[in-house]
Amino acid sequence: MIQDNSYQQARHDAYLQWFDHCLKNVDLQPPIVRGVLTRISGLALEAKGIHCKIGTRCQIISDSDQLIEAEVVGFSSGVTFLMAMGKTHECAPGMEVIPKEELIGLPVGDELIGHVLDGNGSPLDGKTLADDMPRSRLNHHPINPLLRSMINEPLDVGVRSINSLLTIGRGQRIGLIAPSGVGKSVLLSMMTRYTNADITVIGLIGERGREVSEFLNNTLTEQSRKNSIVVAAPADYSPLHRVHAAQYATSIAEYFRAQGKHVLLLMDSLTRYAQAHREISLSVGEPPVSKGYPPSVFAKIPELVERAGMNEDGTGSITAFYTVLAENGDLDDPVVDSARSVLDGHITLSRELAEYGHYPAIDIEKSISRIMNNIVTKEHIQFAQLFRSVYSKYQENKDVIQLGIYKQGSDEELDVAITLHKKLMDFLSQDVDEKSQLNESIDAIKNLFNLTLAE
Repeated sequence: MIQDNSYQQARHDAYLQWFDHCLKNVDLQPPIVRGVLTRISGLALEAKGIHCKIGTRCQIISDSDQLIEAEVVGFSSGVTFLMAMGKTHECAPGMEVIPKEELIGLPVGDELIGHVLDGNGSPLDGKTLADDMPRSRLNHHPINPLLRSMINEPLDVGVRSINSLLTIGRGQRIGLIAPSGVGKSVLLSMMTRYTNADITVIGLIGERGREVSEFLNNTLTEQSRKNSIVVAAPADYSPLHRVHAAQYATSIAEYFRAQGKHVLLLMDSLTRYAQAHREISLSVGEPPVSKGYPPSVFAKIPELVERAGMNEDGTGSITAFYTVLAENGDLDDPVVDSARSVLDGHITLSRELAEYGHYPAIDIEKSISRIMNNIVTKEHIQFAQLFRSVYSKYQENKDVIQLGIYKQGSDEELDVAITLHKKLMDFLSQDVDEKSQLNESIDAIKNLFNLTLAE
């Protein structure tokens, strides 16, 4: 009896060893679960039979065997909501929906320099990319705020008014708030040409197709294009594609920051990015709360901008400029307000100045750099404050002065402001082909007042 038990135990152990060997040498893949398309509601596609996490890519097989790319954006009560990456005019009820394997990321690296790409990493300029390029995910977690290096170095952007009165720190995130037609693209062009950065990444999100072409051919110089990477998703692209383009541009910038390089990231515009998220959220049933924007949109904005900034070890940085559209000059727009609250400062462009032919049309009174006081000298701060004080004094009394009501000598400070007004405006204006280095800008504001006091 004892021998029989030993024999049975030996057979059992041998069987377990053989079974374990089979499991280790057999590649057991989970079965592909296929769903069916049941409904299109607005921009959202509804499918049943698939169970996927948010962000999973799927393929919809049309009747003509065309593959339509889509991404899971939500689910509810057994229904999965997807958003198509392209056009949906070939979709019909009952089409198969097949989840794809998880994406390994989009291409990044030095080979992208000089290229124009879309939000899927495909070249728009007709050039080809190598298959073995490094890859990066669209969504990275931001750096731990306690590990992020401090901003302690000013960045020369080549624009006199910004260098002297709104000094930018390397690694700062700035909003460029502007209505349409006030020279926003020209200012971006100047910063692209003159900013002291190792590489420039430009995200053109939701712009007209014509404006994308004009920005590349007219706004960027041939030299600046050689040092730039452009990610473009025009207005006729799907909202999901526009969101991916903004995330992809940020991922490219993060890659070069990790290499220890100083990156200039220009995102035009943050408003179009928010509007794309609004279209997606409303399509899956999220209720609007503020001027048509659902609550999730105001969580997505800081999610994106917090990825820019300094690296952990201080060897690399992303200095980011995000344009924010103030439609009809409304500075209380919810996207404008949200951007101001999460960025390290903002530069506001004025339609009134643009109509006078004053460029760049920067409204100094409504602009601020929250980092400036930490990276410049006390003397520089004093001259900047003096400039603002004299400038604001004139603006407060502009109507009285222009109507001829004010009498010279009634207010000594206002007399000084009137005397200096033309010099201040000349100081703030700058031709697009004129570069003003950081040291030159600081010396210019000092000389402006020293010469006046000497007189």
